[in-house]
Amino acid sequence: MFKKVIIAEDLDSINFGIEKVLSDLGIENYHYAKYCDDAFLKIRKAAQDNEPYDLLISDLSFKADHREINLASGDELVQKTREFQPDIKIITYSVEDKKYRIKSLFENAAINAFVLKGRNSIEELKKAINIISASDEKFVSPEIASLLQEKNNFEIDDIDITILKYLAEGESQDDIIEIFKSASIKPNSKSAIEKRLSKLKDFFKANNTVQLVFMAKDMGII
Repeated sequence: MFKKVIIAEDLDSINFGIEKVLSDLGIENYHYAKYCDDAFLKIRKAAQDNEPYDLLISDLSFKADHREINLASGDELVQKTREFQPDIKIITYSVEDKKYRIKSLFENAAINAFVLKGRNSIEELKKAINIISASDEKFVSPEIASLLQEKNNFEIDDIDITILKYLAEGESQDDIIEIFKSASIKPNSKSAIEKRLSKLKDFFKANNTVQLVFMAKDMGII
């Protein structure tokens, strides 16, 4: 079982629930942070003191306030933590249910478990902790597991992400076509870019390009 846990969560009510889970499992050495920056500082200091955390439990969404921050989301925290301390186990504990964002967490940040906040989240969090503490097996809440298994005829690729990034920077569709042609990025025809934009809007259920960019940012894709 884990010996030292760091919780990144900005709501006290959720923190109390997580702490109760840890206490029920006999884990007494835990700390929490309401900001991702603070959580990472604790993780870094613990490692430098040769007393590293062996589990991070993090939400994904953190409400912004007056404080200036570097790490704005749990996605950024888990990615930076994984790079800094590759052997730490990571559980994301969130209301997030967007397929792409969750897949990205497993593929790019190598999280060990995803627990969906909801009616059964306390028991699922206990189960996740037990499973990943004893093995390299992954845990995913049943609702999310079924979502990840769903087949989709359209999958976002690197070209789609590049298009979204240029749109976010204020480039027009015509500008993106010229940029692609100059960099020999294919496809770069007007019809191909229009087709991709149309599929992206359908995928995100966005009414226009502005909403498309907003939703892509909100999901952590760009």
